[in-house]
Amino acid sequence: QVQLAESGGESVETGGSLTLSCVASGYDVSRGSMGWFRQLPGKASEGIGCTYNSGIGTSYIDSVKGRFTISQDNAKNTIYLQMNNLKPDDTAVYYCAAGQRCECGGGTGQCKPTPLWHRGQGTQVTVSS
Repeated sequence: QVQLAESGGESVETGGSLTLSCVASGYDVSRGSMGWFRQLPGKASEGIGCTYNSGIGTSYIDSVKGRFTISQDNAKNTIYLQMNNLKPDDTAVYYCAAGQRCECGGGTGQCKPTPLWHRGQGTQVTVSS
């Protein structure tokens, strides 16, 4: 059984930093593409970034590019989301995900593993002004 377990979400102030972790069990994170989604209050979830080439390459949506970084430790079967210069608009539930390949754009304005195979339960990030 595949499980993706996120952790690290908490409340921070504007301009702060936070690192989320996602530990995979029953799944090899070096396969395909790993990524992160977020769901803002009252909105649909959006893919904000994903990896390719076993985590060597990454792609992001414009709103987080330069502030967020996805990395992965294949030996620990874990991926991370380093978030810097956080803004109130980043307040959301963050989910890690696994899929076949990393795709960006395509009319969705998202970067996400596609097709999506697995997604975690999420962790809440709240950024106060």
